Amino acid sequence: MAQTVPLVGATASCGFPSPADNHLDHPLDFNELIIENPAATFAVRAAGLSMTGAGIYPGDIVVVNRACNVAHENIILALVDGEFTIKRYLVRAGVVSLHAESPAYRDIVIEEGREFEVWGVVTRLIRMF
Repeated sequence: MAQTVPLVGATASCGFPSPADNHLDHPLDFNELIIENPAATFAVRAAGLSMTGAGIYPGDIVVVNRACNVAHENIILALVDGEFTIKRYLVRAGVVSLHAESPAYRDIVIEEGREFEVWGVVTRLIRMF
């Protein structure tokens, strides 16, 4: 059952306060906002600190779309040597590497014979406060 919440038609300043606007925009359906392709979308909770430079922190929930074609610089969920990882997908001179967005972690180079499967492209992030 889809549920919606009101979307205020004004923006909210993160700096100096702005005057309140009494007008509401159309109802906001979080399913429509987060899920592009329901049949190919799932969520996974992030762990570890390797993607903090991309704004992904332990406990965050990433939304993954399996129907997206992976492209250079996408953030992806991959299975590498039997373990799941979230990294930035890079292709340089025909070599695929999975880039950590933290200098404390090395890139994972996908060499011939290494088990590697892209499970999907990360399209959204949900963070609880």
